[in-house]
Amino acid sequence: MVLSKETNPKDAVGIKKFGMLSCVSAPVIMEMSVGMFEGARKYGRHNYRVSGVRASVYYDAAMRHLMAWYEGEDTDPDSGMHHVGKALACLSVLRDAQIREMVLDDRPPKTDWQSFVAGLQSQVDSIFERIPEAKAPFVEGDQVDPNAIERGHNR
Repeated sequence: MVLSKETNPKDAVGIKKFGMLSCVSAPVIMEMSVGMFEGARKYGRHNYRVSGVRASVYYDAAMRHLMAWYEGEDTDPDSGMHHVGKALACLSVLRDAQIREMVLDDRPPKTDWQSFVAGLQSQVDSIFERIPEAKAPFVEGDQVDPNAIERGHNR
């Protein structure tokens, strides 16, 4: 991988400067922007920088979009936008509010997360020991054709 060109002395300086947008997917940023634009039209652009946000509201909104997507619904029926792009817009607002100290942190009392996860990992390790050979997962492509059931076979 070429990090600089000897014929361009600016490369040696430029590659060390902040501005790593070349590391971020432009289509993802653009899709998130549409979600942000929708919010700007509905609530006023950058309203959250003035009024602040409640952490739980943006957490819930982001998780609703992610869960809908994970359960097989790619597009938000209200907006026609991709659920993941909408979740990114929610997280962008939340993070911006955190950076500006304009977030009401209404999260529940803290959990000792590392210890909690370590305990769960012990349980998972035990399952792997007891059941070393996993059955294949059932995925969207495994759906049964109802007509095939009537005929006595699948697909």
